Amino acid sequence: SLYSSTRRPTPGMLDGLDAIVVDLQDVGARFYTYSTTLAYLMELAAERGIQIFVLDRPNPVNGMAVQGPMLDIEKRSFTGYWPLPVRHGLTLGEFARLIKAEAGIAVKLTVIPMEGYRREFWYDDTGLPWLPPSPNLTSVTAAVLYPGVGMVEGAEVSVGRGTATPFELVGAPWIDGQHLAAELERLTLPGLSFHAAEFQPVASRYAGEQCRGVRIEVSDRDALDTPAMGLALAATLYRLYPQQFSLDKTSGNIGNQATLDAIRAGLEPGEIIASWRETLNTFHARRKPYLLY
Repeated sequence: SLYSSTRRPTPGMLDGLDAIVVDLQDVGARFYTYSTTLAYLMELAAERGIQIFVLDRPNPVNGMAVQGPMLDIEKRSFTGYWPLPVRHGLTLGEFARLIKAEAGIAVKLTVIPMEGYRREFWYDDTGLPWLPPSPNLTSVTAAVLYPGVGMVEGAEVSVGRGTATPFELVGAPWIDGQHLAAELERLTLPGLSFHAAEFQPVASRYAGEQCRGVRIEVSDRDALDTPAMGLALAATLYRLYPQQFSLDKTSGNIGNQATLDAIRAGLEPGEIIASWRETLNTFHARRKPYLLY
């Protein structure tokens, strides 16, 4: 396992290997750790002269949308290893091509591309069955909302883990769900709506406790900017509950100090979201040479 106390392969794991085949279903969010695991493998394989083969798979939330704040290089961690926006629009194979070039990893890399894939596909457009890439991504809807809701997960809120609808819920025992829903609805974020909800997780944060908060419903996923929704959640929770909601604990997944400072300064979410535009335009150009589809 490389998702435990051991996150980089040990030398013994690689002894006698000629090649490593990577066949992982990524979910299109910067803080989902499969891309970091791949990067670690590539770095160590380069040192040992081992080939890497990536069997490419779809980006479940489509390969067109590029959204959210850019990771600051000084905030690199297991949940964000390379300067990417939250929603990067890359397949795992395309990410491998990009980081090999940008980080100068001297590994012999072969990406086996998919047949019949188009960038605009959401996962359920592919005709493939949804198999959860990790236990709480139980549906395409959960994967669609994950790049947004995951931005606040480090703080003292439940994101629906331990319920039937992970990432469709955000709540805590100290939240007034009606008030939170009204404040989020006031922002008129395209493609979704917020409704007051009560739920009791059976696992993870606040297991066995009654949580109040919001249920997030997607009405138009093509219009949806999930990192903008995540920013709205973070900013609104911090404004309403500054004593209970620790903004600093979202730093790892938001990954951008200017965004955190803007939330703390009380800037309107729309103004903060607009501040990402220039770096996103630059990223579109950065990623273009590495696209396969």
